[in-house]
Amino acid sequence: MYFVVRVVVERIMKFKLILTLLAFWVGLNFAQAQKFAYVDSDYILGQMTEYKAAQKQLDEMASKWDADLKIMRDEVEKMNKDFKAEEILLSATQKKERQDAIKAKEDATVVFEQEKFGVNGELFKKRQELIKPIQDKIFVAIQKVAKNNGLDFIFDKSANMNILFSNPKHDRSDDVLDELGVATTEPEKNKSK
Repeated sequence: MYFVVRVVVERIMKFKLILTLLAFWVGLNFAQAQKFAYVDSDYILGQMTEYKAAQKQLDEMASKWDADLKIMRDEVEKMNKDFKAEEILLSATQKKERQDAIKAKEDATVVFEQEKFGVNGELFKKRQELIKPIQDKIFVAIQKVAKNNGLDFIFDKSANMNILFSNPKHDRSDDVLDELGVATTEPEKNKSK
């Protein structure tokens, strides 16, 4: 019985070894057959005047709302400071009224912040409205570059990809800009590396 089990175990081990070698060989051939490149979307966006204009518009909106939010927070802080200074002089009813007013102002500040800067806030919606069409154009251009160059994969160097080394000959960012009809300025590209 021991001999039969040993023979079966040896055959299983040989089978696993053959499968491992086969998988390694197939993986090696697959990896060699793939063509890849990368783009730097930050560089591409930085070259596009329509993106710069959209970003400027978003920054102006955010700055205005930031200023409004600061005013609201300052008002709440002043209300709290005034309340603490006058608290001992106020009746219980007056204290309650002041505390309710402060709470209402704090709540209004939180609501304003969520409406403007929240996940579904106005800034997010405006960003979607202005930036999404630009990103879609870039995506279509990347697809055309991939198809025209017979590429299987295109990675984005600037999208939190940890590319530790990249050979510039695989960089297709300028090809994408050409596809978009955007003129390039080299100094900006050197900054993004």
